Amino acid sequence: MKVILVKDVKNVGKAGEIVNVSDGYGRNYLLPRGLAIEATESNIKVLNEKKKAEEKKRQQELEEAKEMAQKLSNLSLVLKVKAGENGKLFGSITSKDVEEALKEKGFDIDKKKISFDETVKTTGTYYVDIKLYQGVIAKVKVDVVAE
Repeated sequence: MKVILVKDVKNVGKAGEIVNVSDGYGRNYLLPRGLAIEATESNIKVLNEKKKAEEKKRQQELEEAKEMAQKLSNLSLVLKVKAGENGKLFGSITSKDVEEALKEKGFDIDKKKISFDETVKTTGTYYVDIKLYQGVIAKVKVDVVAE
């Protein structure tokens, strides 16, 4: 019996896959529990349309992420902080500080997507990685200056 899985089923397959299962397993377990639907021509067409729509949406999100990465790569942030002798900061620069500076520039990026190569505890120029999408990372130049 051919069925289309609606949800992930252990040892059978993932949601959206068309799989062959025994008649009893399909009729008595998968179908009544709503884990699968019968693989008729109309259901297969609906499944293919959904997959195409999801792929199109994914491509659009990827393009938007690449555009934003291009804009962010050309951006330079200046963070003014209190510093002691020899440019040593009182505290350190965190992803929250970079997030706030980006919001002032008009970019709404979550602090969890921002990562540093090293801990920022002195004044100087640093590069911050911002993960926008799977495989799309923007590098932003951050200048830390003393007040």
